[in-house]
Amino acid sequence: MNPTDPATTLLHQYIAQAPADSLWWVDENILLIPEQRPGIRAITNRYDLYQQLKARQWQVTFNDFDSGQILPASLSCVLLRLPKEKALVHYLINQTARLLRPGGELWLIGDKSEGVRGFNKRAAERLGGPLSEHKVSAGLWFARISHDPQQAGNDLDDQHYTETRPVTDRHGYSFISKPGLYGWQKVDPGSAFLIAELPAMLNQPFPLSGRVLDLGCGFGYLSLQTAGTQTQLTCTDNNAAALHCCQANLEAQGILAEVVASNAGDTLQGPYDTLLCNPPFHSGFATNLDLTSRFIAASARLLSPQGQACFVVNKHIPLEQKAQRYFARIRLHADNGQFKLIHLSQPKHSQDAS
Repeated sequence: MNPTDPATTLLHQYIAQAPADSLWWVDENILLIPEQRPGIRAITNRYDLYQQLKARQWQVTFNDFDSGQILPASLSCVLLRLPKEKALVHYLINQTARLLRPGGELWLIGDKSEGVRGFNKRAAERLGGPLSEHKVSAGLWFARISHDPQQAGNDLDDQHYTETRPVTDRHGYSFISKPGLYGWQKVDPGSAFLIAELPAMLNQPFPLSGRVLDLGCGFGYLSLQTAGTQTQLTCTDNNAAALHCCQANLEAQGILAEVVASNAGDTLQGPYDTLLCNPPFHSGFATNLDLTSRFIAASARLLSPQGQACFVVNKHIPLEQKAQRYFARIRLHADNGQFKLIHLSQPKHSQDAS
């Protein structure tokens, strides 16, 4: 991560200037948490950012951007660094219109390449007040948009952001999902590749036995395919929408599991017999290969000495090299030209303990 990201730096400047009765929507694009501002609330859908905000004494809530605890027309200012997903941007703008008092302002920061100027115009139509925007540097823009309830437009299309709904992918597989979840309308092809090869990787059939961890579970696809009523299953993710959908999917199939918020498994204690992982390598708009290392390290910590970890990653991710620090046995199981499947065993923590 680059803590000198221009949008993050600019956001910090405006947080310092914001009035006390403000709200900050904290999306995954936030790379560095500033010092706490008394009176300013924060809502985030990312558990790692929730942890960082709590550590700096912010008044923060972890959920899928539910602002129901804030009174309508009660805020002077809302701050937003533009998120990646269009439906989420529209949802947050719609919520901002509900929360701002007349004359209150939305402060919006984003890059031209992210479509910020189009979002600025749509926000102005929704909020009804004048738009003041200026170019800060290169493609970075800052906008102030006032709320005029008398001139406010209709809600922007947020694809019914808050609602879970059944989704069927092109292969006919059905699951519960929603906007705000990565790849929410499809099964990730890497995960599908892992499931197809997993019995051979582990040398055991489905459903899996013993203690199983789905690390970075998303809506729960890997768990839904591999777990049965006797599986001792734990699912964990950093994203509030993912946790909500995973729980709904498991309940729909009658699978009992512990669904836990964590930052790459940091809230969990092992040991687990089997660990399944399709790790992310993006933080918002930015590529972040450090995430891969964190998931590998968590796997080594959480596995039993005889445990097995099965990873699927894009072909360009150097997982084998990164895993050498944490595992004594690293095996490439399969490579389909786009994704590769890596089997990890003999975590080095168990060797150190012996």
